[in-house]
Amino acid sequence: MISIIIPTYNEEKFIGKTLSDLKEKLTLPHEIIITDDKSLDSTVEIARRYVNKVLVPEKKHISIAANRNEGASHASGEFFVFMDSDSTIADPNRFFTEALSRFEKDPNLVALTGRIGVWKELETTGDRIVYSIFNLVHHIKNNWLHVGEASGKFQMMRRRAFEKVGGYREDLITREDADMFIRLAKIGRTYYDHSLVILHTGRRAHRIGWPKLLYIWMLETFWVAAFNKSRVSEWKDVR
Repeated sequence: MISIIIPTYNEEKFIGKTLSDLKEKLTLPHEIIITDDKSLDSTVEIARRYVNKVLVPEKKHISIAANRNEGASHASGEFFVFMDSDSTIADPNRFFTEALSRFEKDPNLVALTGRIGVWKELETTGDRIVYSIFNLVHHIKNNWLHVGEASGKFQMMRRRAFEKVGGYREDLITREDADMFIRLAKIGRTYYDHSLVILHTGRRAHRIGWPKLLYIWMLETFWVAAFNKSRVSEWKDVR
């Protein structure tokens, strides 16, 4: 079974579409777990219309990594899928059938990611250029160099691999997604599959612009690599 874990915070604009697409189209054995971070809008109410497992903490999590780990602690599946709340998959049955077949064919495969893009109706030229580069980087790092790299917009992994590396690092406010694949690549094979397409809103880049966002990402990447910790102290600083 697949456990799909989606962290949320004030996602009322998008969570309904994400969950309705999965509920209406995905027939493979699965469960969907929402790990909310004390949203101030109607995210939780909307999520409960679609899924039974909606986790709301007594106090806010320290990071999105903590949200993801919380969801994993309530998951029953052999495979964990971590997605963002505005990530969508056009044909989830075909998507996950293909993904599962890769794991079945390769016992050394511990984690999988796919091609990230922006919803076609919202996509800009900048989106196409930047995500083409990002996808190429993920392809090279996972399939050629075997060092691991992936976006939190979609990560699929074996449950036992997740548990072996101890889950996501909750002390990392940023780069927790890349760090996860880097550590997974040390215990097995990680893979980038260009045929697995995940689309999202591109909202952060559209809000602040690609130049500023790329600067922030590069700075955070350097900081974690150089000092093994996040530059910022709160998740909201990089949302």
